Amino acid sequence: MNTYKEIKTEIKEKSLIIYLSRQEKMNTFTKNMQEEIVNALDAAEENDEIRSIIFTGDGKAFCAGADLSSGGDTFDSSKAVDKSVNAIRDSGGLLTLRLFKSTKPLIGAINGVAVGIGATMLLPMDVRICSNMARFGFVFTKRGIVPEAASSWFLPRLIGIENALKLCYSGKVISAEEAKDYKLVSEIVSGDNLIDRALEIAKEFTAESSQISIALTRQLLWRMLGADDPMEAHKIDSRAVFELGKSGEAMEGVMSFLEKRPPEFPGKISKDMPSFYPWWIEKEFE
Repeated sequence: MNTYKEIKTEIKEKSLIIYLSRQEKMNTFTKNMQEEIVNALDAAEENDEIRSIIFTGDGKAFCAGADLSSGGDTFDSSKAVDKSVNAIRDSGGLLTLRLFKSTKPLIGAINGVAVGIGATMLLPMDVRICSNMARFGFVFTKRGIVPEAASSWFLPRLIGIENALKLCYSGKVISAEEAKDYKLVSEIVSGDNLIDRALEIAKEFTAESSQISIALTRQLLWRMLGADDPMEAHKIDSRAVFELGKSGEAMEGVMSFLEKRPPEFPGKISKDMPSFYPWWIEKEFE
């Protein structure tokens, strides 16, 4: 694995654990941190021994939002933007869109404060658990900006439009218990057990599952949240069942069931994804 400056990584029980690591700054988010996380994700995608990815914070905080050391100019990127380019992209959004594309389960293990981008980066993750010390805040209106990192797409889909507006309008920081009530997190565990529980969830997801099936399932379920009609799901899942049905994945899944033994799926994400993947970049699908 690479050596990073603002994150730390370790592989444990077939999971890559990514620690946001700027302890002296409460793990506040920078452009460099975003690039390092994306680099770690890209490397994990190529490593078939890594079956899931866990995010947590180094020290007491998860991520206390954007680094505000630039003062009032923190969110003013006008001087840095090439005016000839008809596109402005926030670094938080570049991260969440990359998380969205992941082929491996993503688990947030929130150990402390998670506000601003510290909260929105959690939204494309598949499961979020936290310690009782965790705090969450979508504080953008209090900073004179708007919800970023594509959170206006993710947040209402996770907790409903009314709850999303309540949290974003007020900008209030909520407790772990309130976050569970909002269904922002699914479990609250002690800080000492947070990573162990995340690893346990990862094992539940991946121990007896095809990594090819997981990758396709993750993309199907997330992407169909924005589909206009169930026909879109029918087209893609029909093609996926057809492709996997004639592959070693389905054969091993069936035979292991009939022979009452744990499966040993042959497929690897790095080289065995079906030919139609990624389907969403196709201009036309028939």
